Amino acid sequence: MKKFFNLLSVAILGGVLTLGGYKLFFNDQVILQQNSPDSLETIQTNYNPAFNKTNVTIDDDAVSIDFRTAAQKTLNSVVHVKNTAIRTQTNPFAELFFGGGGTRKYEQIGTGSGVIISADGYIVTNNHVIDSANEIEITLNNKKKYKAELIGTDKRNDIALLKIDAEQALPFTPFANSDNIQVGEWVLAVGNPYNLTSTVTAGIVSAKGRDLEGNGNIESFIQTDAAVNPGNSGGALVNVRGELVGINTAISSRTGSFVGYSFAVPSNIAKKIVDDLLEFGMVQEAVLGISIDNSDTDIDGVKIAEVFYDGGARKAGLKDGDVIKRINNVKISKFSELVGQLTAKRPGEYVNVTVDRNGKNITKSVELSKKPKRYISNAFKWELKDLSKKELKSRGIKNGVRIIATAERDSRNSLKNYVITKINDEVVETAEEAVKLLEKVANSRYSIVIEMINTDGKLEYLRFR
Repeated sequence: MKKFFNLLSVAILGGVLTLGGYKLFFNDQVILQQNSPDSLETIQTNYNPAFNKTNVTIDDDAVSIDFRTAAQKTLNSVVHVKNTAIRTQTNPFAELFFGGGGTRKYEQIGTGSGVIISADGYIVTNNHVIDSANEIEITLNNKKKYKAELIGTDKRNDIALLKIDAEQALPFTPFANSDNIQVGEWVLAVGNPYNLTSTVTAGIVSAKGRDLEGNGNIESFIQTDAAVNPGNSGGALVNVRGELVGINTAISSRTGSFVGYSFAVPSNIAKKIVDDLLEFGMVQEAVLGISIDNSDTDIDGVKIAEVFYDGGARKAGLKDGDVIKRINNVKISKFSELVGQLTAKRPGEYVNVTVDRNGKNITKSVELSKKPKRYISNAFKWELKDLSKKELKSRGIKNGVRIIATAERDSRNSLKNYVITKINDEVVETAEEAVKLLEKVANSRYSIVIEMINTDGKLEYLRFR
């Protein structure tokens, strides 16, 4: 026990000595210093938060777009179109060596899409989907099949109208006003790509009034980035309300498959074509009665080169050199947009045409005329036009037709606006007979003498051997 108390005393003494030494040598105040970076410079900007909970009202449609309603409305009105064409194939080697039997017939099958536009079974599709078909079969979304009747076609705008007779009223997609659709607006493409029936893809409107170069026509397509592939042709392009804004028609691709954008015929054009086919059996094309000056590509609008004597434009007071800026309330920046507006109209309708004339905007009400038949000589590359009685009188002649377009680019050598009065001593009365004469003498390889009046009113002779 005595030993234990000795050890305890030594431990206590050691602790007292340690504490005393610390107080003696280390009792100075200790300061901890925290190093922090320099404060950042604050720069005032004009940035505003996208969503300010107290000041900004958020459009529900902008935050959440639901395509279910549009898809459900459209799926049952988009159909599968199957066309069967009978083709004939000739084998010249079989005929040469076996004396016959070198010809065989076979079926060629094509598929696409179509849109039911009325409860009684009218269907709109592309002309190229059913072109040259001997038989057309329609399959509804419920798998029922019907034989279709071809009502009419418009090759220029690639629209065809079909009809099926069903035992009940059919679901259909109503037309919307395609002029109201805006770039950036959501759209759905509904169709049957690669025979995958009832396919829905979504995208936005990428552009309007788009013209595809190299296909020979001036069009006014709606461009979209909704995926469209072979088999989608003739299908529906609809807005988020399930209304028809276009007929899917084409893609631009090096591979034949979708690469990011596709094109649709606007619903206003498709509807007008359908109405014409039902009422007249053919498309009624409307024109202003002008020719276009494409020489200045920097103009925002469409410049009038010439106002024709017999068109509605002249009667309304439009003049050569006017720049068309608007048709009704639709802005016109390029020729394809003007074509799109006129294609959706009929002869006899009136449109308000706003033009820029020497810096001043003028609006005229123009009655649209029926598009005149064109008379073109392929041998000479001339387009001819009949002269009105007023034109004949002003030139002091009794007969003749005017050359309104030529293939020559050099204006010094161009025969544009020359008047043909005789071809190989035959009097020319109309453009139609003049074209027939030109083609006839060109094919005969005989010498040709054309009597014509130049732009200065002097008589000239043009000789070909």
